[in-house]
Amino acid sequence: MRVTRYRHLVSTALGFLTALSAFAEPGVLPDKILIGQSAGFTGAAAPQIIDLTAGALAYFALVNSQGGIHGRQIALESMDDAIDPKRTVENTHRLITQKQVFALFLYRGTPNVEAVLPIIEQEKVPLVGPSTGAQSMYAPVKRYLFPIRPSYQVDAEKIIEHLTTIGIKKIAVFHEDGPFGKDVLAGLVTAAKRRGLVLIAVAAYPRGTTDVDSAVATIMQTDPAGIVVVGAANASAVFIKKVKALGKNPQFIALSNVSSAAFAADLGDAGRGVAVTAVTPYPYAPITPIAKEYNQALKERPGSTPSYLSMEGYIAAKVMVEGLRRAGPTPTREKFVTALETLRHFDLGGVEVNYGPSERTGSNFIEITAIGSDGKYIH
Repeated sequence: MRVTRYRHLVSTALGFLTALSAFAEPGVLPDKILIGQSAGFTGAAAPQIIDLTAGALAYFALVNSQGGIHGRQIALESMDDAIDPKRTVENTHRLITQKQVFALFLYRGTPNVEAVLPIIEQEKVPLVGPSTGAQSMYAPVKRYLFPIRPSYQVDAEKIIEHLTTIGIKKIAVFHEDGPFGKDVLAGLVTAAKRRGLVLIAVAAYPRGTTDVDSAVATIMQTDPAGIVVVGAANASAVFIKKVKALGKNPQFIALSNVSSAAFAADLGDAGRGVAVTAVTPYPYAPITPIAKEYNQALKERPGSTPSYLSMEGYIAAKVMVEGLRRAGPTPTREKFVTALETLRHFDLGGVEVNYGPSERTGSNFIEITAIGSDGKYIH
């Protein structure tokens, strides 16, 4: 009997150790999976980041209400970096080493994401859905990085195509003097050159400020018919309002990074007719499958309102969840990466994403929207 009891104890212990080993991967617990985020929840970009994250949380809440992924709830640990790359690096180290997150998610800002690329490669921790379209997100391909939104090069091509299609060829560019602004500018120069055009004026403003007076003076000397606005939402709004205060009304077109209700509200009456690129389908009405699903999910979140940035976060969360689902009931980071690489022409409901072992295209969805007279975006 003693032998039998001993064998039973050994068997129980081995079973317990086996169960523990199944959850040995960082961030994978019996009842939940921990995901980490560093973004500027305070500072100039806070309204956009709060909007972006709200959409992701809406989808995670929907999935959790249905039992989670393989019986585990998704828990998002968000840390504020105020869009300071140094703080982004510090937060990332804490998320990986102290918080023990399984993966990283929905970072924001080109220099911020670029600052942590060496970390995710060294630690082999996947980062899904960085909210930047910098070319460094796509090429060369990085095993642990999964961008979703289209690149700024695609954004730039769409902008120049739109302006020239409506007959505007005298085009100026106002841009942030940082990696983000310079990346977009390079794409705009290339897209214009492809059509035999030269940008008539280019003026930068210092990143992290709203010091736009010099840029306004430089650009308005050329009397452009169209101005591409490439900057943070607060600086972009100040620039547009100052140009309009001079009695000028060129066709403004801003990048998708500012497409929030806060940006339109900040512009006020000056926002009427300002065009903005959009990297998701129209979020304000259920005219696509993803928009219908998204709006239904928001109804379960009191105080949530639709927006382009919120839908971007929702889409990013759907990609994250699909990767976790395909990684199986005992996920590892390597299984998760391999699972995401199986998303070929994966339809999210009107938005298609593409990954592979040597591809990180994500989505190429992009269209032009505009701010109407009531301050709302129109399709």
